Amino acid sequence: MTLDYNPDKDHRDIDQPAQHQERQPGVEADMEPRPQYVDPSYRGSGKLEGKTALITGGDSGIGRAVAIHFAMEGADVAINYLSDDETEDAEKTLSLIREQGRKAIAIQGDVSDPQFCQELVSQTVEALGQLDILVNNAAQQYPQPSIEDISPEQLEQTFRANIFSMFYLTQAALPLLGEGGRIINTASVTAYKGHSTLIDYAATKGAIVAFTGSLAIELGERGITVNAVAPGPIWTPLIPASFSADQVEKFGRHTVLGRPGQPSEVAPAYVLFASNDGSYLTGQIIHPNGGSIVNG
Repeated sequence: MTLDYNPDKDHRDIDQPAQHQERQPGVEADMEPRPQYVDPSYRGSGKLEGKTALITGGDSGIGRAVAIHFAMEGADVAINYLSDDETEDAEKTLSLIREQGRKAIAIQGDVSDPQFCQELVSQTVEALGQLDILVNNAAQQYPQPSIEDISPEQLEQTFRANIFSMFYLTQAALPLLGEGGRIINTASVTAYKGHSTLIDYAATKGAIVAFTGSLAIELGERGITVNAVAPGPIWTPLIPASFSADQVEKFGRHTVLGRPGQPSEVAPAYVLFASNDGSYLTGQIIHPNGGSIVNG
């Protein structure tokens, strides 16, 4: 597999230099170092054989790692990405999925638009034949020094991108998710710990936790599980696109483990929720966060 890492050097020991990107949600190709998406020791075992997954924000970061892991476990994968800036990243993700012998498509568009969400699901099923797993992963964040600096426009944009999109896409996907279907949402440690410069973002992630639990209750009788992963500081394109160069250089050092996590350290949690290994898990949150103790 031609992934962007040297298997003789552990990415967990690499410090990221100061860097910044001007546009959200960030471009993986411009990051230094590149994130690690699959640990060299990971081996797929057919846990998702015959399944099809749709992953928003699947071009890079956690979404790319999940897409590759799903393909390694036997799933065909559709990824969604937002802008032209991310096309190169999306094409790289497609090639990595196809290296596993799986079908893959990339669909560009804005999941905060309910009409596009309908089209996204339709295109996925038309190309791949079915839909078994939905991963609501796309997100944006815009740090501000004070709540007084969060404009109405930013507040609405953050909620539309991060939580409205989950409502819209879940509504579009549900008619195609039968018994055994899986919905997996990306929350955040900020939902539990808060963040002084990401108040609106943290609020959306708290909403995702509540959305996950409530939807799990509704869909239990239909045999569909709903769970979430709440990562801590993970080295993804969203980080240099959100924070100043100095903040990026220090990113993740406050954790118990003293470093940011890699997408490769988060994706296996999604495999658990998507596979039969997680068949009795619903309404649950997994916390790959480097040592923050949370109750929830």
